[in-house]
Amino acid sequence: MALWRSVSTVCCSSLGSRSAVVPLRTCSIPATRIRASSSAVDRTRPAFEDVDEKLLEPVERSQWDPREGKQSNFYPKKGQDIELVCDSLAYKGHGVCKVVDTGFVLLCERALPGERLIARVLRKRRGFAEAYKLKTISVHDNAVVAPCQHFGDCGGCKTQNLAYHAQLYEKEQQVHHLIARIGRFGFSQPEGPTGSYLKPIVPCSMEYHYRNKMEFSFGTQKWVPAVSYNAVSGNEGTEESQQTLSVTTQQSEDFVLGLHAPKRFDRILPINECLLQHDVANQILKKVKTYCSANSEKMPAYNAHTHKGFLRHFMIRTGSDSNTGSLQVMVNLVTSSFQPELVQPLVSSLVKEFPQIVSFVNNVATGVGNTSQSAEEQGFARKPYNYRNPERNSLRNFRQFILPDEYPTEVLYRIVEDGCSLRGDGTEIILDLFCGTGTIGLSIAKGAKHVYGYELVPEAVADARRNAERNGIMNATFIQGDLNKLKDDFNQEFPKPDIVITDPNRPGMHPKLIKYLLKLKARRIVYVSCNPSTCARDLDWLCHGGEGGLEPQTYRLVSVQPVDMFPHTPHIECVCVLDLIE
Repeated sequence: MALWRSVSTVCCSSLGSRSAVVPLRTCSIPATRIRASSSAVDRTRPAFEDVDEKLLEPVERSQWDPREGKQSNFYPKKGQDIELVCDSLAYKGHGVCKVVDTGFVLLCERALPGERLIARVLRKRRGFAEAYKLKTISVHDNAVVAPCQHFGDCGGCKTQNLAYHAQLYEKEQQVHHLIARIGRFGFSQPEGPTGSYLKPIVPCSMEYHYRNKMEFSFGTQKWVPAVSYNAVSGNEGTEESQQTLSVTTQQSEDFVLGLHAPKRFDRILPINECLLQHDVANQILKKVKTYCSANSEKMPAYNAHTHKGFLRHFMIRTGSDSNTGSLQVMVNLVTSSFQPELVQPLVSSLVKEFPQIVSFVNNVATGVGNTSQSAEEQGFARKPYNYRNPERNSLRNFRQFILPDEYPTEVLYRIVEDGCSLRGDGTEIILDLFCGTGTIGLSIAKGAKHVYGYELVPEAVADARRNAERNGIMNATFIQGDLNKLKDDFNQEFPKPDIVITDPNRPGMHPKLIKYLLKLKARRIVYVSCNPSTCARDLDWLCHGGEGGLEPQTYRLVSVQPVDMFPHTPHIECVCVLDLIE
């Protein structure tokens, strides 16, 4: 079969649950980049000139209406108000919308599947455009009332007004399309060439109050939306409540505590409560807000422009005592200088009113950067850690990255353990990459001969070692190292593993690490991902070699298990299992 050397139409890779044929500018593609295939899936597979980190962003291109069989001549202008129909959700939660009576695609925040709306074009891209919603004409499918008083303003829970079962469907379809197209595995179906690799998405057992960590910021500039999003979305039901969304306003105040306004480093949206965190954490937030506001002359909020002020950030982390199951709370107050005479009265007041607080830490951030991490840390109350792990006592602190939802994390770890499929005879070596505090490796160490964990953050490695000692686990070794900068002696620190667990951050794995794993040839790889887009890219390299071929070379994809750990947000976790081709 002749090889394609020019492509004028491609099938969009991120259109949620529905595909659309769209045009691209004619481009020359080397013969080595495309392998001919007779399957229908391969014939509609998209071809990209550059497959790189741009895959982190959803790319929507459509100027073709497949239903009418003719090209649309519609090209919207910036600032134009147009009527749209939302077709699906793209990765990261943007609504994939089409202009009525055309096939032109726009990405629109807050638009949900089935919704008919008026939107204003914000910016134009090559072959598509971005817009923001002005008002709802007819509500979307599976519409519900968002319970949060800050919904739509803080930018966090974008899909609270979509029924949870519909959220699950959209997330599962997003993962399916990314793995099928970017990973080039085709669509999961029993009769297909790759079989049925996609498992049904695992829902979160808690729709609210699932986060164990929240970070709030102090500031001097209060940000208030000019129009409530609930009014824009039509929840109020009156004509006045559905007027055009105007520009948000800024109010100058001496003190405000809340969350950063979307895409703004200097403006703070006041938060009274967050439905994602524990009720006790909300009560502590209110107490701190009241106390610091009343003492704002002595403890002024930090000004992001002048770099003056004392109070910078406030963090709350909740957990459970590993023995009694009782609630434990860690509090971290970030200030611009260390002044214990100002902080101690707040500590005493909080500990007296909330006995659940087991630790109060004061981080001192003297730099001008907007960060809550600092080298100087002062302890004020009780233990420096809290504990929680389904089967193990696990040390934690604020410096480490830990999934911010405790109970869904337990489900994720069990899925990872099942994916490893240990024989149970205690003869297998496990290599745990990006291991953090070692919670995954330690939870399955009982069935392995030895676990070797690698992590970049020194504090996390130290805690992983203490976790192993605390739980009496002698067959675990944790090593500090940068997996993006592999050394020549990397594989000399452990024997050849039977199973590799890799849990990278959002950018995915470095190409050098992927090439190392291909040479290592472990029997099984369990890939835990928080970004299905980069996960699909890495799976393509591991299974297809990334050279344009489709035939499995080193590994074959066994299963992809989506796990929803963050309801009402666009985030989704995946556990992928790969087996070595003997």
